[in-house]
Amino acid sequence: MGEELYKEIILDHHKNPRHFGTLKKPTHQAHLENTLCGDEVTMQLKVEGLRIKDVAFSGSGCAITIASASLLTDAVLGKSLAAVKKLGTKDIDKLLGVKVGPAREKCAYLGLETLCKALGK
Repeated sequence: MGEELYKEIILDHHKNPRHFGTLKKPTHQAHLENTLCGDEVTMQLKVEGLRIKDVAFSGSGCAITIASASLLTDAVLGKSLAAVKKLGTKDIDKLLGVKVGPAREKCAYLGLETLCKALGK
């Protein structure tokens, strides 16, 4: 896929984030902020057995922060905790389809950091 298509995907997930909102009675939750730019993400999960049954996020931030969190929630829904705990920054880069520069890494990885904190990783 070309870089233009990935930019369109990022913009779509920013304007129409998936799983945006809150869950009733989440089993896991965390909130983190990027103090450098003011972006913030709250991640909520419902874990049943060893799988993520439901996931939601809320917050505010730049297109990269929101799109990354949106793409991440799509990716982890229904997955095992073991698989989710193995996710790293390279997986976020793959979801975004572009390697973000050093100035935007904190934005791109804020959702993943929040998810990891919620799961105690």
